[in-house]
Amino acid sequence: MNYRMIGKYIGKILLVGAIFMLPAYGISLYCKEILAARALLVTIITQMILGGILCMSERGPKRGFRAKEGFVCVGLSWIVLSLFGACPFFLSGAIPNYVDALFEIVSGFTTTGASILPEVESLPKSLLYWRSFSHWLGGMGVLVFLLAVSSADERSKGFTMHILRAESPGPKVGKLVPRMKQTAEILYVLYIVLTILNFIFLLLGNMSVFDALCTAFGTAGTGGFGIKNDSIASFSPYIQNVTTVFMLLFGVNFSCYYMLLLRQVKSVFKDEELRMYVGVVCASIALIVWNLRGYYDTLGETIRHAAFQVATIITTTGYATTDFDLWPSFSKAILFCLMIVGACAGSTGGGFKCGRALLVMKSLRRSVRQIVHPGKVEVVRINGRAMEEKVLENTNAYLAAYVLIIIGSFFVISLDGFSMMTNLSAVLACFNNIGPGFEAVGPTCNFSGFSMFSKIILIVDMLAGRLEIFPMLILFSRTTWRK
Repeated sequence: MNYRMIGKYIGKILLVGAIFMLPAYGISLYCKEILAARALLVTIITQMILGGILCMSERGPKRGFRAKEGFVCVGLSWIVLSLFGACPFFLSGAIPNYVDALFEIVSGFTTTGASILPEVESLPKSLLYWRSFSHWLGGMGVLVFLLAVSSADERSKGFTMHILRAESPGPKVGKLVPRMKQTAEILYVLYIVLTILNFIFLLLGNMSVFDALCTAFGTAGTGGFGIKNDSIASFSPYIQNVTTVFMLLFGVNFSCYYMLLLRQVKSVFKDEELRMYVGVVCASIALIVWNLRGYYDTLGETIRHAAFQVATIITTTGYATTDFDLWPSFSKAILFCLMIVGACAGSTGGGFKCGRALLVMKSLRRSVRQIVHPGKVEVVRINGRAMEEKVLENTNAYLAAYVLIIIGSFFVISLDGFSMMTNLSAVLACFNNIGPGFEAVGPTCNFSGFSMFSKIILIVDMLAGRLEIFPMLILFSRTTWRK
């Protein structure tokens, strides 16, 4: 295990966390939020000191940095970043219980959007900003950000792919360009450009700069922390429509945008995952609009709410414009299924991913055909390219782990005595990084009623879901730490 390199990157993560807290500290000074300013300053200084020590302790030649180190580095980095990211909420007294503060910031970094706060508008503006910005930082991945801004050298060639593979969502991570650093740069440039466009369109709807900034952070990271108690419901239909469009855009694989820049338009339209994503969205909206006929005053209002809720659930954003927990069972069943499917691989969205669902369906079809024709040799193809058997094996392993973790978490948190739908939707909402669930954790409720132990389980679920399970499994596996 290359402990030196792992320590170096955790140190860099702490420094990045400290730097990104500085705007929140500036807001606290401007708004004269003394307790928040003090808590942010203490956290920033502590992170800088520890980060500097870890970075300076890395000296001398390094052994190889393998996949194991990459997964461990990513898992530890997210845990450390969350432990320190929760400190401003706890030290300022905004969230008196540290486990609650940790739940809130992990929900932010993992772009889940589940909250324990019954009333968010009472938070200091600086902490509201930090809470929303955690979505943006976690959306593309903080280690991907480090790869984008750090200088490339000969020694870094051994671990950049392992880190990107461990932190990026999807069944398979590939390079957009030959060098991984350039791939990370392209991803972040696209991410920043889309965020800026979203921010500008929100400003055009007469939204304040602060509200537009926080909302754009939550939309870009598909996180969904609202700055109002009713999420997006009190904003104008224009704001809701803009948010719907950009949620869906951030749920698309970012490689599609890169191909559009290269003018490979036909390749984008032929992308099977994108076509599945668009098809599921359109079909879900149409079915819900049909099921909700007469529920709202006008057809336009029905389409607006249906499109928004489909977008926010399939992209795992978690914003809300209406209490969909009051919708008919058929519409709620559609949203429940969308909670599992999730967005595209390579996007900022969570869930099982359309790409994996496509692989599982094609693998199932191949298995049925091989049963009927045992001698037939058939490969699974996505976009005309044969998928490696290793990718299919990893997808099947992911599906098994996905189901087992959800079942285990569901049984454990059921000890708290909530209804079956509350417990199941809470686990799915956290593990798939969605945010709201149904009943006691619906769009008008929160997760404060769960016990501390259940909240810790849900925290682990959020981290495992954001990091695609394997980094957390590898981190806590005994074989990882054996020589």
